[in-house]
Amino acid sequence: MLATIEGSDRSRAPLLVHGHLDVVPAHAPDWSVNPFAGEVRDGYLWGRGAIDMLDMDAIILASLERLQARGEKPARDVVLAFTADEEAGGLFGAHWMVDNMPGEFAHCSEAVGEVGGFSITVADQRLYLIETAEKGIAWMRLVANGTAGHGSLRNKDNAVVHLAEAVAAIGAHEWPTQLAPSVNGLLSEAAEILGMPFNPSGSDALEEAERIVESLGAIGKMIMPTLKNSSNPTMLDAGYKLNVIPGAATAHVDGRFLPGERDDFLATIDALIGPHVRRESYHDDISLETTFDGALVDAMTASLTKLDPGARVVSYMLSGGTDAKAFSQLGMRCFGFAPLRLPADLDFAALFHGVDERVPVESLKFGVDVFTDFLKTC
Repeated sequence: MLATIEGSDRSRAPLLVHGHLDVVPAHAPDWSVNPFAGEVRDGYLWGRGAIDMLDMDAIILASLERLQARGEKPARDVVLAFTADEEAGGLFGAHWMVDNMPGEFAHCSEAVGEVGGFSITVADQRLYLIETAEKGIAWMRLVANGTAGHGSLRNKDNAVVHLAEAVAAIGAHEWPTQLAPSVNGLLSEAAEILGMPFNPSGSDALEEAERIVESLGAIGKMIMPTLKNSSNPTMLDAGYKLNVIPGAATAHVDGRFLPGERDDFLATIDALIGPHVRRESYHDDISLETTFDGALVDAMTASLTKLDPGARVVSYMLSGGTDAKAFSQLGMRCFGFAPLRLPADLDFAALFHGVDERVPVESLKFGVDVFTDFLKTC
């Protein structure tokens, strides 16, 4: 769904505001509530998509509705896009629109989407994390071929063994820590609050970075993967009978690489899998990174601190991916900005695609207040 909301200054480049409408599946017996009922209980709105990302979709619509009810306009034109298929890579959603309808976004200079603007609490100080970067995606299929034969015979060309060695090498590989500018913003602020040393250009920066992330508690699960590339074997398939050595075996690997690291990442994977296994691309998508500056960042920061005085606003990198990967290819600077003031004890990272996904109702109300103010000033 596409729409343009007229702004008060139409001479300025429009802002793209995008959200996806699809969600991942939910196995209802595992949940405390019906995952698709949208139940409000104990101060939370429960349901699949409550965090990823129907919460932001609702915040966007409620903010625009509030402006309309007041007879107000956004500061500039807003191109509103609700997409499908983001959870499967966006090939039939944002990527399709960028490939087939680029003119709809031709004049947009910047974009805001999901997984940013939420708060974390560090030593009683709230930090709001604006997403300015995303790791790239390299989902791979590994194929090992060998000589088929009877399971009782010696076989030095066993496809299962070739594949197992490759998968084990990938799983055991320790990727080096690397610090991107988007990550340093969060680490620097957290280090100052915690009273921990951190000098991004110092000789101990990599060790300091890991210690800081480990001190962040549960949210560290989202931050630690942004310090290095990752490669996780996820699926295996081989054979059709116990006493038959198969002629082929396959595995799938979820690979994620830091901005600017794609070529080195794939070269390392190829060296790890060895000569008996070939790598095939299952799904690839780019990494991205923009700087944490400019009028749009100032507007996000001002709206957050207006509604939560004393809060700190910092940049961070998302270890996963969003539709920003598609829209950035049209030259836009893309940010994650779905503002939520969260309880300090909420394990926010565990809610993404998790059982009993939920969002605090008060966080949604805060998000509408912030996003409404942001649209008026951006």
